Amino acid sequence: MSALNTVVLVAGSRTPFLDSGGAYSPLMTYELAAKSIAGLVSKTGVAVDRIGMVTMGTVLHEIETSNVARESMLTAGLPATIPAYTTSMAGLSASVGFANLCDMIALGRVEAGIAGGVESFSDIPIRFSQTIRRAAMKVRQDSSAKSVLKLLAALRPRDLLPEMPKGTDFTTKKVMGVCAEAMVKKFSVSRADCDAFTERSHQRAIAAIAQGRYADDIVPVHVPALNVTVTADDTPRADCTMNKLVRMKPIFDKTQGVITAAGSSRFTDGSAALLLTSQQAAQSMGLTPKAVVVDYQFAAVKDLETEMLLGPAVTIPKLLARRGLSMDDIGVWELHEAFAAQILVNLACLSRPEFAAEYHGGDVPGVLPLERLNAWGGSLALGNPFATTGMRLLSTAAARLQAERQRYAVVSSCAGGGLGAAILLENPTV
Repeated sequence: MSALNTVVLVAGSRTPFLDSGGAYSPLMTYELAAKSIAGLVSKTGVAVDRIGMVTMGTVLHEIETSNVARESMLTAGLPATIPAYTTSMAGLSASVGFANLCDMIALGRVEAGIAGGVESFSDIPIRFSQTIRRAAMKVRQDSSAKSVLKLLAALRPRDLLPEMPKGTDFTTKKVMGVCAEAMVKKFSVSRADCDAFTERSHQRAIAAIAQGRYADDIVPVHVPALNVTVTADDTPRADCTMNKLVRMKPIFDKTQGVITAAGSSRFTDGSAALLLTSQQAAQSMGLTPKAVVVDYQFAAVKDLETEMLLGPAVTIPKLLARRGLSMDDIGVWELHEAFAAQILVNLACLSRPEFAAEYHGGDVPGVLPLERLNAWGGSLALGNPFATTGMRLLSTAAARLQAERQRYAVVSSCAGGGLGAAILLENPTV
């Protein structure tokens, strides 16, 4: 077998992130995703005839566009000859598509591709009850008046109520906030530390936006139905300060909990896309990569009841050990902030010998330096359009590698189902 190709991350593009129910409400997910893809192609000038694959991750699947990757790339104006597929792995949906595409490029199957993610909480899939759905299928098979009347007679008023997505883990039947509170009880995180981290996320995001850190990534989105053009995130809060945070009530465990609404990443609409190529292809197209994709690791926790969101803690040590690296070797850290408490629990577990003994054979990779973590803000401030977040983290990490002149970056996320991912990037110019 020939040597693997070096995979590089050339650039990222994303829509502004908006709180759900905002200006993106008239748009379907494929339309939102098309904006980030079109923006990426436009700003990089990539030769589209050399793009061999498009992947798009999503969590809230729209049934009309079940392969949202295909519909979004066509709407973005890419040639129909480019194949595309949609990935689903809870909050890691786009990350697994990204990893798949890296493998395709490394193996020489394609020389360039686009990996993206999209989510819209403003247009969630609402279903009829199972009773109604089964009745509709029976009518489809037998639409005679007798059959229809029989089915109608069997219906009850409650059967007519729509079913909203519950956001619960299917196995545990718990929402992620309840799972995070269970982690807090097991690993001991204080409310004061959670509030401080929440404030930090917003302050750093606001500072980064003021410094133009995200300007290169963001593509404006025009919404014809409202005749408005969105140009900036609306999620960071300048008034998210300790004075206000300490007065907020916990929302999942109302008596002893530490997680408040502010300490939870919000439901957000947005899309993001990354251009990946082989190093050779980037050179031939005159593209300057921001980062080399070195390696990735997926893993899952043992205990869904008390470890649901420990994705970073179970993946990062495996990734670093395989590459012979320690925490101190990593200059840039980008971790998804599902909850302030979740981040703090993961940081604690990463440095605990007993956790390392249980999951990683006893090797403790070191302490993650807080000053290197999410320096431009995180999901608590910027919002969490589920599948999109992983792509934002990767683009931010690559940009930070260049801005901070660091060699290595690690991007890591947790996800529902007790899943986790960690991705290692390297600065090609350091």
